[in-house]
Amino acid sequence: MSKRIIGIDLGTTNSLVAVWENGKSRLIPNMFGEYLTPSVVSVGEDGTIYVGKAAKERLISYPDSTASVFKRHMGTNKEYFLGGKRYLPEELSALVLKKLKEDAERYLGEEVEEAVISVPAYFSDMARNATKRAGTLAGLKVERIINEPSAAALAGQEQRPEEDAVSLVFDFGGGTLDVSLVECFDNVIEILAVSGDNRLGGEDFDEKIAQYFIQKQNLDAGKLSVETYAVIKKSAENCKRALTENKKADMVVNCPDITAKMEISRKDVTQICLDLFERIGKPVFRVLMDAKVTAESIHNIILVGGSCKMPIVQQYLIHILNRKDLEIREPDHMIALGCGVCAGIKERNEDVKDMLLTDICPFSLGIGISDARFPRQTEQLMAVIIPRNSSLPISKEETYVNAHDYQKKICVRVFQGEAMYTRDNIFLGQMEVEIPPMPAGQVICLVRFTYDINGVLQINMHIPLTGEKKQLVVVNSELGMTEEEVREKLKEYEKLKLSPAKDEENQYVLMWGERLYMQCDGEFREEILRRMQYFRYMMEKDPYQIPKVRKYLTVFFAYVEGAMEHYVSVDSSLLQDADWYDEEDEETDQSFKNWNEEDDE
Repeated sequence: MSKRIIGIDLGTTNSLVAVWENGKSRLIPNMFGEYLTPSVVSVGEDGTIYVGKAAKERLISYPDSTASVFKRHMGTNKEYFLGGKRYLPEELSALVLKKLKEDAERYLGEEVEEAVISVPAYFSDMARNATKRAGTLAGLKVERIINEPSAAALAGQEQRPEEDAVSLVFDFGGGTLDVSLVECFDNVIEILAVSGDNRLGGEDFDEKIAQYFIQKQNLDAGKLSVETYAVIKKSAENCKRALTENKKADMVVNCPDITAKMEISRKDVTQICLDLFERIGKPVFRVLMDAKVTAESIHNIILVGGSCKMPIVQQYLIHILNRKDLEIREPDHMIALGCGVCAGIKERNEDVKDMLLTDICPFSLGIGISDARFPRQTEQLMAVIIPRNSSLPISKEETYVNAHDYQKKICVRVFQGEAMYTRDNIFLGQMEVEIPPMPAGQVICLVRFTYDINGVLQINMHIPLTGEKKQLVVVNSELGMTEEEVREKLKEYEKLKLSPAKDEENQYVLMWGERLYMQCDGEFREEILRRMQYFRYMMEKDPYQIPKVRKYLTVFFAYVEGAMEHYVSVDSSLLQDADWYDEEDEETDQSFKNWNEEDDE
């Protein structure tokens, strides 16, 4: 039986998996028949690991043993302590990938051994390497990493082939923002320029709305319990989603500590999130500047990512680009579908084997050098060898010399970034060689950077005078895990007690019930407990009745969820400040005046 290659959109908020099948890229559903699997991991008291929908429900009821949004910290030493164990972001991502792999194998009926995984275009080399390690821990071979906007462009071209078109791909997800300029001609998709913000997404809007609620309720954020803040954050997310369909929405918070409802409008959100919109605009203008094109000369503006569904985001883009022809093509699915196309290309599938995708280096790469004009200056300048937006793969060599008289060795320190001085850029690694002590400028050092399509950087240095050669493949050992640690973790992950796939729907319903129980009181709480106890009893005594009982339970929980919103009374003191966006604000912020005004008619 053949082994398949799958494409995975490893998202900050949700993840998806796709495969090239019957001449097109197809999304693979999870156990719930849904394409979106929440990128959430939770550890139960007995050590059972929950991934996806059931884990997301535990964010409120078990916040200390549940983690989300860990993709933002890929390639760093940030630690999460769940169930008494330490997890790095790449280890948590591996659990999500493992879940997607199982879903794919169940759907395909065959083994999956390899995956193409998407990453934000602005991911650093450490984050890209961490993503590959996550794939290895999940039991996947990951030879190909693809930038998210590139994947979106690939999906768009597969769905609706364009001839000689230049598109701006605005990829705004739950935790990251990528902006790319893409040119399509014949069967070639060429990335011209990329920019982005790895710490900006829909999660930040949730946070702003939650903080606004806390402020309007005169609450002390520092005294809120983890559980209470989780309820507020969840309510803020629900409110944001409601504002996608309506100009105004109620933010409802119902938990033992707080029972309140607050009305908020799109206009309110534009004001409390002004700094976020400013951050959205910067990479848009930067990618146009790097590609040396104007907004008017672009053929298409394609919106990708769940956060693009927000009308205020669309309106802001219309404002800054002075274009109304925004195109939304399945924003939640485009990246995964593109990964599926890429998987088909890698399989050398007849339908897409001739399609060519070129990618670019998102950051400048170089080394630190001394400024010969200022020999006493200790800070090193950044000597760029591969400029940002260079087409990949690329190999470039530069010549350098010893900076000081009779120095005994040359140290090549590698950096990533755009700052003038190396102190403000990201250190990637270093290597050094001994040289004959000679006057400054007499010893030549050749430095070659080779950067491949997957974002793997190889550095070679050569001293012609001595014949000395050294090579470095950039993997910062101070961040993430070493290869030996990966091998040890892989053995450990093979023994992990993951929540069985057949129990996944049951666990989700139970976690949903536990969250509602925590938020409710009185008769609702008693009824939730009674029905959950009956459900647990049926799980043990009569498995054949579980689907029917589960269905009735989900209907009841949905009723409780709606009833909580209906019965929470509005705090009248909040309504007195409902029109706080006044003329003075408009006069002091003219740049936002047009796009954030609502048509009240």
